[in-house]
Amino acid sequence: MRQRSRGRVTLAAAAAMCAVAALPGPAYADGGTAAYTFDPGAEAVAGAEVNTEAAELKAGAVYRSSIKAGQKLYYRLNLDATTNAYVSAVAVPKGGGKVAYGDGITVSIRNSSDLQCSSEDARFESAEYPRPIAAYAYRVVQKDSSTCQGPGTYNVLVERESKATSEPGDWDLELRYAAEPELSDQAATPTDAPQDWPSASPAPPTPATDNRRSGGTGYYDATSLETGEWKAEITPGQTLFYRVPVDWGQQIFATAGLGNSTASDDYIGSALAMSLDNPAQGHVDDVSPMAYSGKPASVSLDPVPPVAYRNRFSSTESVSAMRFAGWYYLSVTLSPELKKAYGAKPFPLTLSVKVEGKAQGSPYAGEAGIFAVTEKDKDLAARGQSGPQAAESESTTMKLVGAAGIGTGTVLVLALGVWTLLARHRAATAPPPYGGPPQAW
Repeated sequence: MRQRSRGRVTLAAAAAMCAVAALPGPAYADGGTAAYTFDPGAEAVAGAEVNTEAAELKAGAVYRSSIKAGQKLYYRLNLDATTNAYVSAVAVPKGGGKVAYGDGITVSIRNSSDLQCSSEDARFESAEYPRPIAAYAYRVVQKDSSTCQGPGTYNVLVERESKATSEPGDWDLELRYAAEPELSDQAATPTDAPQDWPSASPAPPTPATDNRRSGGTGYYDATSLETGEWKAEITPGQTLFYRVPVDWGQQIFATAGLGNSTASDDYIGSALAMSLDNPAQGHVDDVSPMAYSGKPASVSLDPVPPVAYRNRFSSTESVSAMRFAGWYYLSVTLSPELKKAYGAKPFPLTLSVKVEGKAQGSPYAGEAGIFAVTEKDKDLAARGQSGPQAAESESTTMKLVGAAGIGTGTVLVLALGVWTLLARHRAATAPPPYGGPPQAW
Protein backbone atom coordinates (compact mmCIF):
# COMPACT_ATOMS: atom_id res chain seq x y z
CA MET A 1 0.00 0.00 0.00
CA ARG A 2 2.80 2.45 0.86
CA GLN A 3 4.49 1.81 -2.51
CA ARG A 4 1.27 2.47 -4.44
CA SER A 5 0.54 5.68 -2.53
CA ARG A 6 4.05 6.95 -3.20
CA GLY A 7 3.57 6.20 -6.90
CA ARG A 8 0.33 8.16 -7.01
CA VAL A 9 1.98 11.21 -5.42
CA THR A 10 4.84 10.96 -7.92
CA LEU A 11 2.36 10.82 -10.80
CA ALA A 12 0.52 13.82 -9.34
CA ALA A 13 3.71 15.87 -9.21
CA ALA A 14 4.67 14.87 -12.74
CA ALA A 15 1.23 15.75 -14.05
CA ALA A 16 1.42 19.13 -12.29
CA MET A 17 4.73 19.91 -14.00
CA CYS A 18 3.27 18.89 -17.36
CA ALA A 19 0.30 21.18 -16.76
CA VAL A 20 2.63 24.12 -16.10
CA ALA A 21 4.64 23.38 -19.22
CA ALA A 22 1.44 23.23 -21.26
CA LEU A 23 0.18 26.67 -20.26
CA PRO A 24 -0.33 28.91 -23.31
CA GLY A 25 2.49 31.25 -24.35
CA PRO A 26 2.19 34.73 -25.84
CA ALA A 27 -0.77 35.41 -28.10
CA TYR A 28 -0.23 37.59 -31.15
CA ALA A 29 -2.33 40.37 -32.57
CA ASP A 30 -2.50 41.41 -36.20
CA GLY A 31 0.80 42.47 -37.71
CA GLY A 32 2.89 40.17 -35.53
CA THR A 33 2.72 42.42 -32.46
CA ALA A 34 2.40 40.43 -29.25
CA ALA A 35 -0.91 41.01 -27.48
CA TYR A 36 -0.89 42.34 -23.92
CA THR A 37 -2.24 39.95 -21.29
CA PHE A 38 -4.68 41.80 -19.05
CA ASP A 39 -5.43 40.57 -15.55
CA PRO A 40 -8.44 38.25 -16.05
CA GLY A 41 -9.81 39.45 -12.72
CA ALA A 42 -9.91 43.07 -13.88
CA GLU A 43 -13.29 44.78 -13.48
CA ALA A 44 -14.57 46.84 -16.40
CA VAL A 45 -14.88 50.54 -15.56
CA ALA A 46 -15.60 53.55 -17.75
CA GLY A 47 -13.71 56.77 -17.14
CA ALA A 48 -15.80 59.93 -16.84
CA GLU A 49 -15.10 63.21 -18.61
CA VAL A 50 -16.83 65.02 -15.71
CA ASN A 51 -15.27 64.29 -12.31
CA THR A 52 -18.59 64.26 -10.42
CA GLU A 53 -19.66 61.25 -12.51
CA ALA A 54 -16.46 59.26 -11.92
CA ALA A 55 -16.60 55.64 -10.77
CA GLU A 56 -14.86 54.73 -7.53
CA LEU A 57 -11.70 52.60 -7.48
CA LYS A 58 -11.23 50.20 -4.55
CA ALA A 59 -7.93 49.39 -2.85
CA GLY A 60 -6.36 46.11 -4.00
CA ALA A 61 -8.48 45.96 -7.16
CA VAL A 62 -7.58 45.89 -10.86
CA TYR A 63 -9.70 47.57 -13.52
CA ARG A 64 -9.90 47.64 -17.30
CA SER A 65 -10.86 50.76 -19.20
CA SER A 66 -10.00 52.61 -22.43
CA ILE A 67 -9.14 56.14 -23.54
CA LYS A 68 -9.47 58.04 -26.84
CA ALA A 69 -6.90 60.33 -28.39
CA GLY A 70 -6.85 63.70 -26.59
CA GLN A 71 -9.29 62.48 -23.94
CA LYS A 72 -9.14 63.25 -20.19
CA LEU A 73 -10.82 60.71 -17.93
CA TYR A 74 -11.64 60.82 -14.22
CA TYR A 75 -11.89 58.03 -11.65
CA ARG A 76 -12.62 58.51 -7.93
CA LEU A 77 -10.85 57.57 -4.70
CA ASN A 78 -12.36 57.82 -1.21
CA LEU A 79 -9.39 58.21 1.15
CA ASP A 80 -8.98 58.50 4.90
CA ALA A 81 -6.35 60.67 6.59
CA THR A 82 -3.68 57.96 6.94
CA THR A 83 -3.60 55.83 3.76
CA ASN A 84 -0.83 56.14 1.18
CA ALA A 85 -2.63 55.43 -2.11
CA TYR A 86 -1.02 54.46 -5.44
CA VAL A 87 -2.91 54.27 -8.74
CA SER A 88 -1.14 53.04 -11.88
CA ALA A 89 -2.29 53.04 -15.49
CA VAL A 90 -0.90 50.76 -18.20
CA ALA A 91 -1.72 52.10 -21.67
CA VAL A 92 -1.85 49.57 -24.52
CA PRO A 93 -2.34 50.85 -28.10
CA LYS A 94 -4.86 48.59 -29.80
CA GLY A 95 -3.76 46.54 -32.80
CA GLY A 96 -0.23 47.90 -32.79
CA GLY A 97 -1.38 51.29 -34.13
CA LYS A 98 1.23 53.90 -35.13
CA VAL A 99 2.60 56.16 -32.38
CA ALA A 100 4.83 59.25 -32.57
CA TYR A 101 7.46 60.91 -30.40
CA GLY A 102 5.74 62.50 -27.40
CA ASP A 103 2.57 60.38 -27.54
CA GLY A 104 1.62 58.99 -24.16
CA ILE A 105 -0.39 59.34 -20.98
CA THR A 106 -0.22 61.42 -17.81
CA VAL A 107 -1.63 60.09 -14.53
CA SER A 108 -2.33 62.41 -11.60
CA ILE A 109 -4.18 62.33 -8.28
CA ARG A 110 -5.92 65.56 -7.25
CA ASN A 111 -7.93 66.67 -4.25
CA SER A 112 -11.45 68.11 -4.42
CA SER A 113 -10.01 71.59 -5.09
CA ASP A 114 -8.04 70.21 -8.05
CA LEU A 115 -4.70 70.65 -6.30
CA GLN A 116 -2.30 68.03 -7.62
CA CYS A 117 -0.99 65.46 -5.13
CA SER A 118 1.42 63.89 -7.63
CA SER A 119 1.76 63.24 -11.34
CA GLU A 120 3.75 61.01 -13.68
CA ASP A 121 3.75 60.54 -17.43
CA ALA A 122 4.72 57.68 -19.74
CA ARG A 123 5.63 58.62 -23.30
CA PHE A 124 6.93 57.15 -26.52
CA GLU A 125 10.21 58.88 -27.26
CA SER A 126 12.92 57.82 -29.72
CA ALA A 127 11.54 54.26 -29.74
CA GLU A 128 8.47 55.25 -31.78
CA TYR A 129 6.67 51.94 -31.88
CA PRO A 130 3.61 50.72 -29.97
CA ARG A 131 4.08 48.82 -26.73
CA PRO A 132 2.58 48.84 -23.23
CA ILE A 133 3.68 51.90 -21.21
CA ALA A 134 2.93 52.54 -17.53
CA ALA A 135 2.81 55.44 -15.10
CA TYR A 136 1.47 55.97 -11.58
CA ALA A 137 0.43 58.74 -9.20
CA TYR A 138 0.05 58.72 -5.43
CA ARG A 139 -1.33 60.47 -2.39
CA VAL A 140 1.09 60.05 0.53
CA VAL A 141 0.61 61.35 4.04
CA GLN A 142 3.55 63.48 5.25
CA LYS A 143 3.94 65.49 8.44
CA ASP A 144 5.35 68.60 6.79
CA SER A 145 2.84 68.78 3.95
CA SER A 146 -0.49 70.59 3.86
CA THR A 147 -1.67 69.45 0.40
CA CYS A 148 -3.70 66.26 -0.09
CA GLN A 149 -3.50 65.28 3.58
CA GLY A 150 -7.08 65.15 4.76
CA PRO A 151 -9.78 62.52 4.30
CA GLY A 152 -12.29 62.85 1.51
CA THR A 153 -12.85 62.39 -2.21
CA TYR A 154 -9.85 62.48 -4.53
CA ASN A 155 -9.78 62.37 -8.33
CA VAL A 156 -7.56 60.19 -10.50
CA LEU A 157 -7.06 61.91 -13.85
CA VAL A 158 -5.70 60.00 -16.87
CA GLU A 159 -4.87 62.16 -19.91
CA ARG A 160 -3.84 60.92 -23.34
CA GLU A 161 -1.81 62.90 -25.86
CA SER A 162 -1.43 61.74 -29.47
CA LYS A 163 -0.03 63.50 -32.52
CA ALA A 164 -2.21 64.07 -35.59
CA THR A 165 -0.05 61.57 -37.50
CA SER A 166 -0.61 58.81 -34.92
CA GLU A 167 -3.22 56.07 -35.04
CA PRO A 168 -6.37 57.70 -33.56
CA GLY A 169 -7.90 54.48 -32.23
CA ASP A 170 -8.63 53.85 -28.56
CA TRP A 171 -5.93 52.69 -26.17
CA ASP A 172 -6.79 50.03 -23.60
CA LEU A 173 -6.06 50.89 -19.96
CA GLU A 174 -5.29 48.59 -17.05
CA LEU A 175 -5.70 50.43 -13.74
CA ARG A 176 -4.47 49.27 -10.34
CA TYR A 177 -5.07 50.82 -6.93
CA ALA A 178 -2.71 49.72 -4.15
CA ALA A 179 -2.72 50.97 -0.55
CA GLU A 180 0.63 51.03 1.27
CA PRO A 181 0.75 49.52 4.79
CA GLU A 182 1.32 51.75 7.80
CA LEU A 183 4.78 52.11 9.31
CA SER A 184 5.63 50.22 12.47
CA ASP A 185 7.56 53.18 13.93
CA GLN A 186 7.21 56.37 11.93
CA ALA A 187 9.44 58.37 14.26
CA ALA A 188 12.40 56.04 13.61
CA THR A 189 12.10 56.15 9.78
CA PRO A 190 14.65 58.45 8.04
CA THR A 191 13.11 61.29 6.06
CA ASP A 192 16.22 62.37 4.16
CA ALA A 193 16.88 61.08 0.64
CA PRO A 194 20.07 59.09 0.00
CA GLN A 195 22.95 60.99 -1.55
CA ASP A 196 24.96 58.12 -3.02
CA TRP A 197 24.88 54.36 -3.51
CA PRO A 198 26.96 51.64 -5.22
CA SER A 199 27.11 52.54 -8.91
CA ALA A 200 29.69 50.10 -10.24
CA SER A 201 28.16 47.28 -12.27
CA PRO A 202 28.69 43.95 -10.49
CA ALA A 203 30.43 40.95 -12.05
CA PRO A 204 28.11 39.21 -14.53
CA PRO A 205 26.13 36.33 -13.04
CA THR A 206 26.95 32.75 -13.91
CA PRO A 207 24.49 31.28 -16.44
CA ALA A 208 22.29 28.53 -15.03
CA THR A 209 22.26 25.08 -16.61
CA ASP A 210 18.56 25.44 -17.42
CA ASN A 211 18.47 29.13 -18.31
CA ARG A 212 15.58 29.31 -20.78
CA ARG A 213 12.99 31.82 -19.54
CA SER A 214 10.26 32.78 -22.00
CA GLY A 215 8.80 36.09 -20.84
CA GLY A 216 5.17 36.89 -20.15
CA THR A 217 2.97 39.27 -22.11
CA GLY A 218 1.89 41.56 -19.27
CA TYR A 219 2.41 42.37 -15.60
CA TYR A 220 -0.13 39.69 -14.73
CA ASP A 221 1.81 36.77 -16.27
CA ALA A 222 5.37 38.15 -16.05
CA THR A 223 7.99 35.40 -15.78
CA SER A 224 9.77 35.33 -12.41
CA LEU A 225 13.58 35.64 -12.39
CA GLU A 226 16.36 35.50 -9.82
CA THR A 227 20.02 36.48 -10.22
CA GLY A 228 21.37 34.83 -13.36
CA GLU A 229 21.80 35.02 -17.11
CA TRP A 230 18.60 34.03 -18.90
CA LYS A 231 17.87 33.29 -22.54
CA ALA A 232 14.70 33.72 -24.56
CA GLU A 233 13.51 34.53 -28.06
CA ILE A 234 11.79 37.76 -29.02
CA THR A 235 9.90 38.58 -32.24
CA PRO A 236 9.89 42.03 -33.90
CA GLY A 237 7.09 44.07 -32.32
CA GLN A 238 6.89 41.84 -29.25
CA THR A 239 7.14 42.94 -25.60
CA LEU A 240 8.27 40.43 -22.97
CA PHE A 241 7.62 40.93 -19.25
CA TYR A 242 9.72 39.61 -16.36
CA ARG A 243 9.62 40.21 -12.61
CA VAL A 244 12.39 40.05 -10.02
CA PRO A 245 11.93 39.98 -6.21
CA VAL A 246 13.94 42.83 -4.68
CA ASP A 247 13.86 43.11 -0.89
CA TRP A 248 14.58 46.02 1.44
CA GLY A 249 18.26 46.98 1.20
CA GLN A 250 18.76 45.20 -2.12
CA GLN A 251 19.81 46.68 -5.46
CA ILE A 252 18.85 45.44 -8.93
CA PHE A 253 21.01 45.49 -12.07
CA ALA A 254 19.84 44.40 -15.52
CA THR A 255 21.28 44.07 -19.03
CA ALA A 256 19.48 43.02 -22.21
CA GLY A 257 21.26 41.88 -25.36
CA LEU A 258 20.55 40.54 -28.84
CA GLY A 259 22.60 37.86 -30.54
CA ASN A 260 23.97 38.30 -34.04
CA SER A 261 21.95 37.64 -37.19
CA THR A 262 23.02 36.02 -40.45
CA ALA A 263 20.04 37.43 -42.34
CA SER A 264 21.23 41.03 -42.74
CA ASP A 265 23.52 43.77 -41.45
CA ASP A 266 21.10 46.69 -41.89
CA TYR A 267 21.29 49.41 -39.26
CA ILE A 268 18.13 49.83 -37.18
CA GLY A 269 18.08 52.66 -34.65
CA SER A 270 16.13 52.25 -31.38
CA ALA A 271 15.90 48.51 -32.01
CA LEU A 272 15.51 47.36 -28.42
CA ALA A 273 13.80 49.17 -25.53
CA MET A 274 13.96 48.10 -21.86
CA SER A 275 12.08 49.53 -18.88
CA LEU A 276 11.99 48.92 -15.10
CA ASP A 277 8.83 49.41 -13.00
CA ASN A 278 8.24 49.02 -9.27
CA PRO A 279 5.72 46.79 -7.41
CA ALA A 280 2.96 49.39 -7.85
CA GLN A 281 3.69 49.53 -11.61
CA GLY A 282 5.27 52.93 -11.18
CA HIS A 283 8.01 53.76 -13.66
CA VAL A 284 11.55 53.54 -12.26
CA ASP A 285 13.83 53.97 -15.26
CA ASP A 286 14.46 52.93 -18.86
CA VAL A 287 17.44 52.74 -21.17
CA SER A 288 18.30 54.72 -24.27
CA PRO A 289 17.02 52.33 -26.94
CA MET A 290 19.76 50.15 -28.38
CA ALA A 291 20.66 50.23 -32.10
CA TYR A 292 21.24 46.97 -33.99
CA SER A 293 23.15 46.10 -37.17
CA GLY A 294 23.22 42.31 -37.14
CA LYS A 295 26.08 42.06 -34.63
CA PRO A 296 25.83 41.18 -30.92
CA ALA A 297 24.69 44.24 -28.97
CA SER A 298 23.54 44.94 -25.40
CA VAL A 299 22.27 47.74 -23.19
CA SER A 300 22.10 48.14 -19.39
CA LEU A 301 19.96 50.05 -16.93
CA ASP A 302 21.75 52.77 -14.99
CA PRO A 303 22.39 51.66 -11.39
CA VAL A 304 19.45 52.51 -9.15
CA PRO A 305 19.71 52.76 -5.34
CA PRO A 306 18.95 49.88 -2.99
CA VAL A 307 15.30 49.64 -1.96
CA ALA A 308 14.64 51.93 1.01
CA TYR A 309 11.65 53.79 2.45
CA ARG A 310 13.66 57.01 2.50
CA ASN A 311 14.09 56.95 -1.30
CA ARG A 312 10.63 58.51 -1.64
CA PHE A 313 11.96 61.82 -0.39
CA SER A 314 14.24 62.19 -3.42
CA SER A 315 13.28 64.57 -6.23
CA THR A 316 14.82 62.18 -8.78
CA GLU A 317 12.17 59.87 -10.24
CA SER A 318 14.39 56.79 -10.56
CA VAL A 319 15.41 57.13 -6.89
CA SER A 320 11.97 57.97 -5.53
CA ALA A 321 10.40 54.96 -7.25
CA MET A 322 12.71 52.52 -5.39
CA ARG A 323 10.60 53.11 -2.29
CA PHE A 324 9.31 49.65 -1.43
CA ALA A 325 10.21 45.97 -1.62
CA GLY A 326 8.41 43.45 -3.81
CA TRP A 327 8.32 42.37 -7.44
CA TYR A 328 10.15 44.73 -9.81
CA TYR A 329 9.12 44.41 -13.44
CA LEU A 330 11.41 44.40 -16.48
CA SER A 331 9.86 44.81 -19.92
CA VAL A 332 11.80 44.37 -23.16
CA THR A 333 10.44 45.37 -26.59
CA LEU A 334 11.93 44.61 -30.01
CA SER A 335 11.16 47.17 -32.71
CA PRO A 336 8.81 45.96 -35.48
CA GLU A 337 11.18 47.67 -37.95
CA LEU A 338 13.54 44.69 -37.70
CA LYS A 339 11.00 42.56 -39.52
CA LYS A 340 11.59 44.44 -42.80
CA ALA A 341 15.36 43.89 -42.85
CA TYR A 342 15.78 40.68 -40.86
CA GLY A 343 12.53 38.79 -41.32
CA ALA A 344 9.88 37.65 -38.89
CA LYS A 345 11.92 34.91 -37.18
CA PRO A 346 12.56 35.34 -33.43
CA PHE A 347 15.84 36.90 -32.32
CA PRO A 348 17.97 35.35 -29.54
CA LEU A 349 17.60 37.50 -26.41
CA THR A 350 19.81 37.39 -23.31
CA LEU A 351 18.70 39.01 -20.07
CA SER A 352 21.30 39.31 -17.32
CA VAL A 353 19.86 40.09 -13.88
CA LYS A 354 21.67 40.55 -10.60
CA VAL A 355 20.26 41.42 -7.17
CA GLU A 356 22.94 42.67 -4.76
CA GLY A 357 22.84 43.32 -1.02
CA LYS A 358 21.60 41.62 2.14
CA ALA A 359 17.86 41.72 2.72
CA GLN A 360 16.75 43.95 5.60
CA GLY A 361 13.64 44.04 7.73
CA SER A 362 10.36 45.61 6.65
CA PRO A 363 9.45 49.04 8.08
CA TYR A 364 5.74 48.20 8.00
CA ALA A 365 3.47 47.09 10.81
CA GLY A 366 1.90 43.71 10.03
CA GLU A 367 1.42 42.15 6.60
CA ALA A 368 2.90 44.14 3.72
CA GLY A 369 1.02 42.52 0.82
CA ILE A 370 2.64 43.29 -2.54
CA PHE A 371 5.27 45.45 -0.83
CA ALA A 372 7.26 42.49 0.49
CA VAL A 373 9.39 39.56 -0.69
CA THR A 374 8.28 36.20 0.68
CA GLU A 375 9.89 32.76 0.60
CA LYS A 376 7.26 31.77 -1.95
CA ASP A 377 8.35 34.68 -4.17
CA LYS A 378 11.96 33.51 -3.98
CA ASP A 379 10.89 29.97 -4.85
CA LEU A 380 8.93 31.19 -7.89
CA ALA A 381 11.95 33.20 -9.04
CA ALA A 382 14.20 30.15 -8.68
CA ARG A 383 11.77 28.02 -10.73
CA GLY A 384 11.08 30.71 -13.33
CA GLN A 385 7.32 30.55 -12.87
CA SER A 386 4.79 33.30 -13.39
CA GLY A 387 1.97 33.88 -10.92
CA PRO A 388 -0.66 32.08 -13.06
CA GLN A 389 1.69 29.13 -13.64
CA ALA A 390 2.29 28.77 -9.92
CA ALA A 391 -1.45 28.93 -9.18
CA GLU A 392 -2.18 26.35 -11.88
CA SER A 393 0.57 24.08 -10.58
CA GLU A 394 -0.73 24.25 -7.01
CA SER A 395 -4.32 23.68 -8.12
CA THR A 396 -3.41 20.69 -10.30
CA THR A 397 -1.24 19.15 -7.60
CA MET A 398 -3.97 19.50 -4.97
CA LYS A 399 -6.58 17.97 -7.28
CA LEU A 400 -4.38 15.02 -8.17
CA VAL A 401 -3.23 14.45 -4.61
CA GLY A 402 -6.87 14.65 -3.54
CA ALA A 403 -7.83 12.13 -6.20
CA ALA A 404 -4.96 9.89 -5.11
CA GLY A 405 -6.16 10.21 -1.52
CA ILE A 406 -9.70 9.25 -2.51
CA GLY A 407 -8.34 6.28 -4.47
CA THR A 408 -6.24 5.15 -1.52
CA GLY A 409 -9.22 5.52 0.81
CA THR A 410 -11.40 3.45 -1.53
CA VAL A 411 -8.80 0.65 -1.63
CA LEU A 412 -8.62 0.66 2.17
CA VAL A 413 -12.41 0.41 2.51
CA LEU A 414 -12.56 -2.47 0.00
CA ALA A 415 -9.70 -4.25 1.76
CA LEU A 416 -11.47 -3.86 5.10
CA GLY A 417 -14.67 -5.26 3.61
CA VAL A 418 -12.87 -8.29 2.16
CA TRP A 419 -11.10 -8.88 5.46
CA THR A 420 -14.44 -8.79 7.32
CA LEU A 421 -16.08 -11.27 4.94
CA LEU A 422 -13.12 -13.66 5.20
CA ALA A 423 -13.19 -13.44 8.99
CA ARG A 424 -16.90 -14.26 9.03
CA HIS A 425 -16.40 -17.16 6.59
CA ARG A 426 -13.64 -18.66 8.73
CA ALA A 427 -15.78 -18.34 11.85
CA ALA A 428 -18.75 -20.02 10.11
CA THR A 429 -16.74 -23.03 8.92
CA ALA A 430 -14.58 -23.54 12.02
CA PRO A 431 -15.19 -26.74 14.12
CA PRO A 432 -17.69 -26.07 16.96
CA PRO A 433 -16.36 -25.98 20.53
CA TYR A 434 -16.73 -29.18 22.53
CA GLY A 435 -17.65 -31.17 19.42
CA GLY A 436 -21.13 -29.63 19.08
CA PRO A 437 -22.84 -28.91 15.73
CA PRO A 438 -21.67 -26.01 13.53
CA GLN A 439 -23.18 -22.69 14.61
CA ALA A 440 -25.25 -20.71 12.09
CA TRP A 441 -24.82 -16.93 11.75
